[in-house]
Amino acid sequence: MGRLTEYLDSVKARDPAPRSRAEILLYPGVWALGLHRIAHALYRRRLFFVARLINHFSRMITAIDIHPGARIGRNFFIDHGFTVIGETAEIGDNVTIYQCVTLGGTDPANGIAGKRHPTISDGAIIGSGAQVLGPIIVGARSRIGANAVVTRDVAEGAIMVGIPAKPTLVDVTTYQKDFVPYGTPCKENCDPQSQRLDALQGEVERLRREIEALRSEQRNASDRRTIA
Repeated sequence: MGRLTEYLDSVKARDPAPRSRAEILLYPGVWALGLHRIAHALYRRRLFFVARLINHFSRMITAIDIHPGARIGRNFFIDHGFTVIGETAEIGDNVTIYQCVTLGGTDPANGIAGKRHPTISDGAIIGSGAQVLGPIIVGARSRIGANAVVTRDVAEGAIMVGIPAKPTLVDVTTYQKDFVPYGTPCKENCDPQSQRLDALQGEVERLRREIEALRSEQRNASDRRTIA
């Protein structure tokens, strides 16, 4: 019961909607995780058919498909649902995933032998619609923005947005927050293309000021020669 209470409280810390722990028990993500724990235990005992049967039942009632072989740590929270997690996926502690996320696989010949799906490190947040593909590592406390497509390793603490996903700069106060809903600091400009445009505009403005300063110096020198 202590572990269950800890888990429900961790969900409440990430989702302000529920009014009680009992309400959280109705969440499809909670049901999907509970049924996965049973299916995974059977899978490890090589009772593959029964594990798959529980997996299919879970998918029918929760719209969340977690392969029985996936390894999941503590306090894992799927908000809403419609998520797919592959067989060789590994998920650390205190990871949050929003709706319509895929932790998908690639050709095993292109990656680690027997490892087709991503490893999600502790405290990572994956926004809605994101696709994390292949035997890559998503670093601890990293954030994957909504609809991002991630096919390469993600550094610890990075915030990734876009297709293909690229790291983006954010204000330090946002970066230091323990939790960012949907993995995206929505009040910041998180589009890498826009950030590059802003940087170019800043460079143009700097060059304009330097040219104006040179012209001013030339005018002053010309005035001095005229006076002389």
